[in-house]
Amino acid sequence: MNVRYRVELSQIERTELRALLSGGKHASRKLKRAQILLAADAGTSDEEIARSVGVSGSTVYRTKRRFVEGNLERALSEEPRPGAERKLTGKEEALLVATACASPPQGRARWTLKLLAGAMVKLTEHKSLSHETVRRRLAENGLKPWRKDMWCIPQVDGEYVARMEDVLDLYAEAPDARRPVVCFDESPVQLIGETRQPIPAKPGRLERYDYEYRRNGTVNLFVLLDVHRPWRKVKVTERRAARDYAQCMRDLVDIHYPDAEVVRVVQDNLSTHSAGALYQAFPPAEARRILRRLEFHYTPKHASWLNMVEIEIGVLRGQCLDRRIDDPKRLRREITAWERQRNATRSRIKWMFTTDKARAKMAGAYPATPKES
Repeated sequence: MNVRYRVELSQIERTELRALLSGGKHASRKLKRAQILLAADAGTSDEEIARSVGVSGSTVYRTKRRFVEGNLERALSEEPRPGAERKLTGKEEALLVATACASPPQGRARWTLKLLAGAMVKLTEHKSLSHETVRRRLAENGLKPWRKDMWCIPQVDGEYVARMEDVLDLYAEAPDARRPVVCFDESPVQLIGETRQPIPAKPGRLERYDYEYRRNGTVNLFVLLDVHRPWRKVKVTERRAARDYAQCMRDLVDIHYPDAEVVRVVQDNLSTHSAGALYQAFPPAEARRILRRLEFHYTPKHASWLNMVEIEIGVLRGQCLDRRIDDPKRLRREITAWERQRNATRSRIKWMFTTDKARAKMAGAYPATPKES
């Protein structure tokens, strides 16, 4: 039955099909149709094409037929598939979306598929509506009303914009060894121990560990990241009090950057991140000596994402701390090994957000420029 459908590709069509197969992300069915057409154009029999491509003979036949009777685009694309008529009309679907975005019924914390289906039966003439119909229509509109994200919602005002641009301008500066820019932040870590010995992995079986665990307290991580060179430092402390912060700042200027004229520190608005913390920890003369070599730059409130070290802390947690570690000494060893490897491989944070991009994305936060008369 396949004899009357003879595939003869033009040179342009062959080039297009080869380019399709050589790269990019495409549906596997589309790639197989491209292989069928190229093989058929080369004179390969239908039986050999079906065997080499891994499809049925009817698929080879349909692909060739659609090319001969139509064109290359039709042969590569999906045929419309018959199906039942949509249960909800366009207006009813819009009503479903509006309902899902509204407050749930009194006494319920959130919408569920069952509640939405029941609400649509009351609001429309449908006698019943399946949960799957509701789920599909919500999925098409990117809605999951039973889920919520917790988010810090900033107040974008002049102070916010000023601090944001100050930090972004620092990131955009050329490297200056005399005036380095260092991002600073801290992060708590729970010390978690095993209550039972884990079972190691072996071929065909994953590592297994008990869901119960033992809490051994917490420690604090002070993390430093140089914006313009591949260097970071993680210090493990028992607390994150003002004195611990002050000691970290002294290490920064005396140990890590002894030759710098001034170290510009990007940090958030935590109460201990202040000049006063150094006066709490050291005599006035020593505190003043350290502060003369520090220049603090603060991220806006509720905008810690502007601190580049937040990304580095995420990498640390994903690569090193995503497991149970119950001993502070072992934690220090593991973090030191991770830090040494990151510095040795000259890993950097690729920062793409600039002041110009911020102005474009947050145009509404900037006052309108008065027109010249």
